Amino acid sequence: MERKKENNYFHQLSKLRRRPLVIAGPCSAETRGQVMETARQLKDLQVDIFRAGVWKPRSKPGTFEGVGTEGMKWLQEVRQEYGMPVATEVARPHHIETALKHNIDVLWIGARTTVNPFAVQELAEALRGTHLPVMVKNPVSPDLSLWAGAVERLWGAGLQDVAAIHRGFSSYEVSQYRNVPLWQIPIQLKGLYPDLPVVVDPSHIGGKPDLILPISQAGLDLNFDGVMIETHLNPTEALSDADQQITPEALGDILAKLQVRSLPDAAFISRTEELRQKIDRADREIIEALARRMRLVEKIGEDKRENNIAVLQPERWQSIFETRKEWARQMEINPTFAAELYELIHLESIRVQTEIVEKNFPAS
Repeated sequence: MERKKENNYFHQLSKLRRRPLVIAGPCSAETRGQVMETARQLKDLQVDIFRAGVWKPRSKPGTFEGVGTEGMKWLQEVRQEYGMPVATEVARPHHIETALKHNIDVLWIGARTTVNPFAVQELAEALRGTHLPVMVKNPVSPDLSLWAGAVERLWGAGLQDVAAIHRGFSSYEVSQYRNVPLWQIPIQLKGLYPDLPVVVDPSHIGGKPDLILPISQAGLDLNFDGVMIETHLNPTEALSDADQQITPEALGDILAKLQVRSLPDAAFISRTEELRQKIDRADREIIEALARRMRLVEKIGEDKRENNIAVLQPERWQSIFETRKEWARQMEINPTFAAELYELIHLESIRVQTEIVEKNFPAS
């Protein structure tokens, strides 16, 4: 269901500017004056799309949930006054209906909506036949299939101009991030759909201003197509997400510092191809070593079956867990990576041995 890059609205806009996309604006449209003045300053920074939420899905009732339809009028004024495309979040079909009436240029589906396939399908049906550009934030939980499914539902409704927004994932673990980036998930999404534009949202990932630059740079280094950065005239007085918004002046400083990596030349491609061939051979050796290991695991499983021994031996697993981390450390490999790798190997070993041992039991 993949769509071609050259036909996508977001790629066309980026190609026209000859640089990554910049989407910026306040988390929430709060007043007409705030919206118009923010847009004026962002226009001077050559922001490509002005963003502002008018419906805000909040965790608790009684907090600021957006100005609603009134904010749509302000977004219309931004387009008319400054010529910038305008974007807002939608979560219900009637939001889309209101956005269409006010000629909103771009919509996005938020993380709390992406988790619900029924809700996404309703939005896709409401958008059928509109040809509006739509961006899809990753779900709150690290679930690639939900994110990919939301993209495919929009494609299935006939929408051509779809993009993804990487805004990080919720986690109970203590972290420097508001939402941990887990870069492997958007990378996997790009692997599924190589021509799908992906924009990084460092405001929601970082949750604080000093992380916006490094997260934005990381996204561009991964060949993402742009950034979405929440920008407020006075962040400390913002009615939503005050801690993660920055001023237009700070945004200008960040944009000036971002580096766009060069495209590879023929010599680089040749050198890289030679190294990739070596990596392929190394990977083959790794797979062959894993196959030898699993054959040994099978022999141990057969021995446990014959002697009526339990499959799981906790002390053996603890020994593997500690020694492999130490071996990795000695060979200058990240010990955490080695531990995670061997946890997967151990789980597969347990699965293989369990199948062998269970051969003793007759089928029910």
